[in-house]
Amino acid sequence: MKYGYLGRTGLKISKLSFGSWVTFGHQMGVDAVAETMKTAFDAGCIFFDNAEVYAAGQSETLMGEALKQLGWGRDEYLVSTKIFWGGDGPNQRGLSRKHIVEGTQAALKRLQLEHVDLVYCHRPDPHTPIEETVRAMNHVLDRGYAFYWGTSEWSADQLREAWRVADRLGLVGPAMEQPQYHMFHRERVELEYAGLVRDKGLGTTTWSPLASGVLTGKYNDGIPEGSRLSLETYSWLKDAVLADAFEDKIAKVRRLTEMAGDLGGTMAQLAIAWAASHDHVSTVITGASRNEQVVENMAAVALIDKLTPAVRAEIDAVLGNVPEAPRDFREG
Repeated sequence: MKYGYLGRTGLKISKLSFGSWVTFGHQMGVDAVAETMKTAFDAGCIFFDNAEVYAAGQSETLMGEALKQLGWGRDEYLVSTKIFWGGDGPNQRGLSRKHIVEGTQAALKRLQLEHVDLVYCHRPDPHTPIEETVRAMNHVLDRGYAFYWGTSEWSADQLREAWRVADRLGLVGPAMEQPQYHMFHRERVELEYAGLVRDKGLGTTTWSPLASGVLTGKYNDGIPEGSRLSLETYSWLKDAVLADAFEDKIAKVRRLTEMAGDLGGTMAQLAIAWAASHDHVSTVITGASRNEQVVENMAAVALIDKLTPAVRAEIDAVLGNVPEAPRDFREG
């Protein structure tokens, strides 16, 4: 495994991490969760990602039970949660001080932990002033419920506003952002956040390196039973994937699969290594519903050093979607 720092913090994080979205609670019970987490950990993965909304809290409960079974020392691994969608009640969602504090406390109870290492604002909240959110996140840090706070799918402008508020109040700003990043979704990480990574030391814990499975090649001949796109719960995801130039993407995946073989890896490993090799990426969150998928995903680390500038240029030629020259993202 390769390790680096989470942005400009002193926290070390594995280049590949393991997340629970879709699988924990929907496709896996506690024994499978514990098995896959152990396999990832044995491969050097130390960061495990979660959220209060995943399987309506069941994902955190399963991870907590698995951690209890595994018996690792608390200083051996990192755990995150994300706060926004905690329930259907008027104050069970969003980024108010009330929900941030109560949501984090509820997540800790489900995880059976005294603290998480990272806590995220899962989405921006247009109904809550950023100042309230920044103050609430600092309260969470001050109480020891979490060590670092960050955001997920916030724009660069929203992140800058959070830092301005934090600086004005003498508080801690967001240390990391969790954006989607894969071969077909590049601009936010590669362009929009470029100045924030450079000037603010923003860390990134990117998700969906396999584009919901498209970059594994398993959808080249249709949607197999048991895959996430076949799950009724995620029909919205299937519609989104199929509606977005799906056939063109499959043609590119077929070509990239040949390149992956030439490098001694699978298509999934190439996609994961490609995302992990970008300078703006602190860690890539992988997911799996079976133990053998974890083994394959973690082995992607071996391909990172093989992605020379020449190889990346070949990949870019296939993808045909290199973002345009950086636009002006000056501090305002």
